[in-house]
Amino acid sequence: MRTLEKELLEAKTVTLMRCNISSITPITNVKPRSLSIVSALKKISEADSISLSPENDGSVTSDCGVYAVYDSNGQVQFIGLSRNIAASVDLHRKKVPELCSSVKVGVVDEPSKESLTQAWKSWMEEHIAATGKVPPGNETGNTTWFRPPPQKKPDLRLTPGRHVQLIVPLEQLIDRLVKENKVVAFIKGSRSAPACGFSQRVVGILESQGVDYESVDVLDEEYNSGLREKLKSYSNWPTFPQVFVNGELVGGCDILTSMYEQGELANLLK
Repeated sequence: MRTLEKELLEAKTVTLMRCNISSITPITNVKPRSLSIVSALKKISEADSISLSPENDGSVTSDCGVYAVYDSNGQVQFIGLSRNIAASVDLHRKKVPELCSSVKVGVVDEPSKESLTQAWKSWMEEHIAATGKVPPGNETGNTTWFRPPPQKKPDLRLTPGRHVQLIVPLEQLIDRLVKENKVVAFIKGSRSAPACGFSQRVVGILESQGVDYESVDVLDEEYNSGLREKLKSYSNWPTFPQVFVNGELVGGCDILTSMYEQGELANLLK
């Protein structure tokens, strides 16, 4: 009887082991999300060529992704990645029109920083495998295709000092400032040393766009005394930073970030 019980127990154990083994899903086939997204991306050789002739304006998507710019001889001059492909290609056309004859585009549907970088690497690797070299515009030291960093401008001061009596009301100075300048950012700290993460993010976005903007430090009580409370009343917006474009309040960090990521900001700043 003991022998029979032992055999039954062994048989049950083997059955359980087989069931457990068969239910295990191999992890070797699981890909990081960014790699899965890139695997769905068209190769350069599969992407359609879009002419950059004047009569074909508006044909390049403003989506996020990678792009390859070709010259009139059909040679790849530059492979880039962008949050707004149309805006980036337009900048290249203005800077080096003689090298921009056509473009191929690969849209990245979920454009995280990692997935965009992986997509760019994928196109670069394909091009190098096919030609044995990197595109001229991607060579080390070549700055033709990259926007030069903007010169740091000093922050504006609205008053001569807190102990000087103002002839013009502060609200009128604010109104004049935002209406006489295309882009004005009221931030905490200076543009060279923002005093909060939100202000740092706003400065980073504006400078990445290469836009000429004015900045005002709302924490500067010596030269901008009373600005914070007066600006809240003027804009009807309770927090900082605040960004104005063409005299109108765009919003703060969250709104500006959203517009930047969706490719809307580049068009607004044109």
